[in-house]
Amino acid sequence: MLLPDGSVRPHYQRLLERLTTMSEPEYEERRRAVDLSFLRQGITFNVYGDTKGAERIFPFDMVPRVIPGKEWDHLEAGLIQRITALNLFLHDIYHDQNILKDGTIPAHYVLSARHFRREFVNFEVPKDIYIHICGTDIIRDDKGEYLVLEDNARCPSGVSYVLENRRALKRTFPRSFEAIGVRPVEHYPDELLRVLDYVAPSGGVDPTVVLLTPGAHNSAYFEHTYLARQMGIQIVEGRDLLVRDQRVFMRTTKGLQPVHVIYRRIDDDFIDPTVFRRDSVLGVPGLVNAYRAGNVSLANTIGTGVADDKVMYYFVPRMIKYYLDQDPILPNVETYLGSEEKDLPYILENIEQLVVKAANESGGYGMLIGPHATAKECDEFRRQVKAEPRNYVAQPTISLSRHPTYTGTEFAGRHIDLRPFVLYGENTVVVPGGLTRVALREGSLVVNSSQGGGSKDT
Repeated sequence: MLLPDGSVRPHYQRLLERLTTMSEPEYEERRRAVDLSFLRQGITFNVYGDTKGAERIFPFDMVPRVIPGKEWDHLEAGLIQRITALNLFLHDIYHDQNILKDGTIPAHYVLSARHFRREFVNFEVPKDIYIHICGTDIIRDDKGEYLVLEDNARCPSGVSYVLENRRALKRTFPRSFEAIGVRPVEHYPDELLRVLDYVAPSGGVDPTVVLLTPGAHNSAYFEHTYLARQMGIQIVEGRDLLVRDQRVFMRTTKGLQPVHVIYRRIDDDFIDPTVFRRDSVLGVPGLVNAYRAGNVSLANTIGTGVADDKVMYYFVPRMIKYYLDQDPILPNVETYLGSEEKDLPYILENIEQLVVKAANESGGYGMLIGPHATAKECDEFRRQVKAEPRNYVAQPTISLSRHPTYTGTEFAGRHIDLRPFVLYGENTVVVPGGLTRVALREGSLVVNSSQGGGSKDT
């Protein structure tokens, strides 16, 4: 909010004026009202492995992050470039594999990726779109440069908080929105439904779209119900769907109803027990056959998880150059691969200074932050990296930019990141703003909700 000399950044001027005219009791009263409304609406998340059970309110900090238009234009262009290259990469590796044949990306990295689905090589996906919805995590370094931390291309979550945070803040500070000139985010559900309709099997008029959820115990279940309601579509579990003659139907009180598009919030492994994990009770037996027959569309497509692999992230700048003949607008964070001969010794020797991540974990799990870890934790990670080098990447510890955040007694700087949401259909739409996640604990760099993080309107 402030420049190094203590003066206010121009795009924060109006917001700061509004905050300084507010008394502490008034701010506290508004904050409690927001928390209460979140609780009443069930704006919560579950924490896996939490023995106390219980859903929690996703902590919301009322000091919004302001991104000026010029900076946003730069971010938007970089995100569109990135999702375009990732979709071209996925089409290539599931078809001609040119990027592997000419050695731009060593083939063994793709072929050994946990989420590369050989079953879908040479399968034509509707409209050639693999990633319809992407949540790309972006950080800002100490020089003020935006860097991409990772792409979430399977089932990215968090957009419901973007919409509800905005609604809460608009109610709390209505005048500020008019004064600052904030771009709206409320159109996201309409845009998402437009993308889902666009990829429906050809020939159908007014396709039936459903959202497939693993159920109420999933950490993002609030989001699943919220988005289905906002789009005016049915939310279903695997047991609500069945496949007959390679077509998908939904069980309803009026009998079976055909389903044409499934927005799935279930990982590949659990989506069809006849093809992937046989012990899955979440999926729909026969769904993959119906998909192969072209009678139903899935968003995101099966097999997109290979683009989520943190080792693939390393190669995205090469993909952009290869498919688009452009330099990346948004650079990656410097990254070292455990399975590269020159990188492995560096990782092992410098693990105390690095952030080490497992290639296919998310949510802040399977990660070591070297400077904040004990000697024992560093040794344990060394052992893991040596045992499975392909499964680990390492990055320098970057001091994420900080933002004023209310701590319960005062405003203090807390580290933040940004997850904008990108929709790829007939047109590519980036929701202006996105989810700013904030590490509420002092000095912490972990912003995930399951690890004690909160969020801000953006």
